Amino acid sequence: MRPVSEPREPDDGVPNAAVDEPSGLSAAAGAMLRPVKSLIAFVTTSEPPLELQIVGRTLLHAALVGLGAGAIACLFFYGSEFLQYVLLEKLAGYEPLRAQGEKVIGEAGAGAFRWWLLLFIPAIGALVAGLLSRWAPEVRGGGGDATIEAFHHRGGQVRKRVLLAKPLASIATLGSGGAGGREGPTMQIGGALGSMVGHYLKVGARERRVLMIAGVAAGISAVFRAPLGAALLAIEMLYRDDFESEALIPAVLASVVAYSVSISVFGQSTLFGRLPAFAFEPRHIPLYIVLALVIAAGASLFVGSLHLAKRLARKLPGPTWIHPALGGLMLGVFATVTITVIGPQLGRADKGLGILGGGYGAAQVAITGADWLSTGWTGVEILLVLAAAKIVAASFTIGTGGSAGDFAPSLAIGGMLGGAFGLAARLVLNDPTIQPGAFALVGMGAFYGGIANTPLAALVLVCEMAGSYDLLVPLMLAEGVAFVALRRVSLYPAQLPTLHDSPVHRRSPDPLARLRCADIVRRDRAIATVSPATTLAALSRIAEGAPDQDVFPVIDRAGALCGLVAAEALRVVASDPELGAVAIVADVMSAPASVTLDAELRRAVELLLGRDLRSVPVVDAAGAIVGMIDEHDIAAVAMRAREGEAP
Repeated sequence: MRPVSEPREPDDGVPNAAVDEPSGLSAAAGAMLRPVKSLIAFVTTSEPPLELQIVGRTLLHAALVGLGAGAIACLFFYGSEFLQYVLLEKLAGYEPLRAQGEKVIGEAGAGAFRWWLLLFIPAIGALVAGLLSRWAPEVRGGGGDATIEAFHHRGGQVRKRVLLAKPLASIATLGSGGAGGREGPTMQIGGALGSMVGHYLKVGARERRVLMIAGVAAGISAVFRAPLGAALLAIEMLYRDDFESEALIPAVLASVVAYSVSISVFGQSTLFGRLPAFAFEPRHIPLYIVLALVIAAGASLFVGSLHLAKRLARKLPGPTWIHPALGGLMLGVFATVTITVIGPQLGRADKGLGILGGGYGAAQVAITGADWLSTGWTGVEILLVLAAAKIVAASFTIGTGGSAGDFAPSLAIGGMLGGAFGLAARLVLNDPTIQPGAFALVGMGAFYGGIANTPLAALVLVCEMAGSYDLLVPLMLAEGVAFVALRRVSLYPAQLPTLHDSPVHRRSPDPLARLRCADIVRRDRAIATVSPATTLAALSRIAEGAPDQDVFPVIDRAGALCGLVAAEALRVVASDPELGAVAIVADVMSAPASVTLDAELRRAVELLLGRDLRSVPVVDAAGAIVGMIDEHDIAAVAMRAREGEAP
């Protein structure tokens, strides 16, 4: 059955000209058809009003989604951190490099560094995720692109199993050191929750999509702790040059509720803790422009690396579900070698450098510095090397189908490139007023905002992370330059250009012309027919046995349709029973009319309106009647078309 999408552009309406001359017996039918005429005319000529009830049901549902997504995100955050604590810290003796706001479990107190275990732990976690992907293939990858795909091409419907499989797969991946973030998975988890809530509350297609977006915002807000930026990201990430405006208020509400749940559990500290003030100097504007170009080059390299890893992963031996484990093994080898080679030079022989996990710890170092990071050219080199290592590590995890997000690596790489640029600029210009931390934050926003096509959301996210809007001007400038420079680069291939390009918003000027009669005719419904010689008294008895049928096809001796008789003809019997006993159907029937199975539904509407009929027969290629289409069928289709649902 073909889907019906919401009408967007007005149409000329349903033609009122008669197809054939109506019979004199159908005057009453015209009055009874006025409601369906009005409904069909409204659907085909009017722009549907915004059904989002700002102070009503939708906001209540969005708050419910925010509460659930916040609770699930907290459990997910703690679960991944706990597994990482057990596997990496206690078992392998490895101390991850974390941002200040990521510490939710006490110090590990680990013993000696067991590098031979670190080689294989990421592969084991990725193998678990791969096995889960056999049950739910949607869990592969970061989750952001799958969420966008579900919104545009499945009307916001996400299979319920994703709500269980995605958290488990991502906890296994991230808890074992997968080089990805938590935000991508929580986008998909929150979206799945919103879709499920919409399903069980039996809301319309439009509200289901709104609740899905609200769930996305809530999931990001709970783990990233930036409520406004999360809401803007949820409505902006769906398109390259547009945003889902009608979902903004529900997304904000769900984000606030989820944020409240998160800080109630983990405290009010932001991801990077309390950052120093970063004063904006207008004379540094040229530096921010150059930074944006450097960030654009690094972002292109990152996206290209992910795409290359995905292409190479398809050539790996074995079934698809084993590929994440192979990527995890490559990640374990790469991280172990990097730690054992670079770590001792920095005094971190058994400690993380931000290669495993999301990389927020390395971004924290780029913003606030560290005792092991030189403030000279060596520091610039270290940040650049770590940024390159993070690109490789993320490609091993995400590119092979590991269940880890690309949001965190994007921010981490952008922060390290920005910090390296700011540190280099201060050394070259010998200008102590240049703060590398400011350039690191601006680099984060420009990097992710450019490749995700979310400049507004990225700007607000960074300001919320910084705890102030001091960097608003350089962020606007750098993101604008990066956005233009990265127009041909996208982190999310499922993004569509604008709202009008989305199948859920693409509307036919005539929704009734989109369907065929075969799409809605009910072939299981019994059809009563009569012959031309049937008396009206007999027709009355037949009509009593078929109360749902208003028009009766008249069949001749050869079995062909030779006319139609409406139930209104029985008024003759009611007024004169003796006449009903002698009058026959041939005396009152009208000319035959029917539609074929492959005819447009509009043709059936034209017959109903033009002949003042309440139903019309549907015939197959041989001319045999297979069913009837009545005004109720048309009205139901019209209402569903207006809501953007399939018939």
